Amino acid sequence: MRSSSRTHRVHPAWIVLGALTFAMMASTGLRAVFGVYIKPLEAEFGWSRGELSGAAALSLLLLGASGPFLGRLADRWGPRRVIASCLLLLGIGSIGSAFVQQLWHLYVTAGVLMAVGAGGVALSTGSTLVARWFEQRRGLAMGLAGGAMSAGQLVIIPIATALTFYYGWRTSFMALGIGLLVLVLPFAAWLIRNDPEERGLSPYGATGPVRSAAQAAAEQKAGRVSIVEASRVPQFWLLMATFFVCGYTSNGMVLTHFMPHALEHSFTEFQASAALGVMGAMNILGTIGSGFICDRFGRRGPLAFYYFVRGLSLVFLLYVWNVPSLHLWAALFGLNYISTVPPTTTLTANIFGRYSVGELSGWIFFSHQVGSALGAALAGWVFEWTGTYSAAFVSAAVMAFVAAGLSLAIREEPVITRPTIAAAAAV
Repeated sequence: MRSSSRTHRVHPAWIVLGALTFAMMASTGLRAVFGVYIKPLEAEFGWSRGELSGAAALSLLLLGASGPFLGRLADRWGPRRVIASCLLLLGIGSIGSAFVQQLWHLYVTAGVLMAVGAGGVALSTGSTLVARWFEQRRGLAMGLAGGAMSAGQLVIIPIATALTFYYGWRTSFMALGIGLLVLVLPFAAWLIRNDPEERGLSPYGATGPVRSAAQAAAEQKAGRVSIVEASRVPQFWLLMATFFVCGYTSNGMVLTHFMPHALEHSFTEFQASAALGVMGAMNILGTIGSGFICDRFGRRGPLAFYYFVRGLSLVFLLYVWNVPSLHLWAALFGLNYISTVPPTTTLTANIFGRYSVGELSGWIFFSHQVGSALGAALAGWVFEWTGTYSAAFVSAAVMAFVAAGLSLAIREEPVITRPTIAAAAAV
């Protein structure tokens, strides 16, 4: 049956996006709670900050390393199956973390299982769904998905903090894992669909006749750009480099070490978690706003601006002196924490095509997580050597300023086909 978006009050693309954002909110929030457990784990087991930072670094690295492979699976077999399987793995990892007795147990559960599970409900699969379901409003759609990642911090980190405070860290891990399996997994499996053609529809905003599933599959096979072809294009490496800095300065430095940094500067657990809540709320506004700006004004200039402001906010963190200034910093940093996602992912889709987004975004996200792992580990080592995070935060600010310059070198082009990839590589 032939149909189009005009015959629907609400295009099903928005329903699929709603299910995706719910899944990404839960998975990203659950994976991000590790910083809440650092102090309790130190108190119970006597593990050092460096040892626990190693588990965080392993998690961040595997979260990125799994992205290219899970994204490739999403490109070839469809993102729905990948998302459902990885939500199951993430829930198992969280429940398993409640029973750790030795350091290597934590590395396996929180460091490996939760990381790979979250990696399948992240940018690689999310950008695949958005690219397939949206021909127009891709920036806004990715902004909403990125906002869901921010909302995960806003909702789940305070819940994890409260559960840990009142019932202990083991109960916190257990409750969050069970909640994911009972509430999130069935919802995502029910509503997420791989392609609009499965329902006889065109992507949102597409013009022309509705393609059949067979036609879509043929176009998908012909239009896929391999990692070898993409690696010949300078834009790919610039996207990799800037997103490396994004990971180093956000998940690696701030998300992993902000909570212990705040506690060691006389802020209470609830003051620090409230600041994370402010950051999460501003993340939502900043990321959705970023998607809107990308749709209206392009991507390269805003991306450079976001990194520049991030560098300024990291310098400001060194001078936070009370709760109002802490919340002001959280608001400033939160505005550009995930605002880099819409321009980066939409540039990837526009340059390399919507049927290559999963794998290529996976590689770009891998560079993000390499930066995250390095930032998490380095900050832990710097703290052990100096007793403070100051030098680590300064290094992050400098790298953010460098990324602002690199962003301006990315050439904005609507689409690069196979012939133009070869031509671009020859330039």
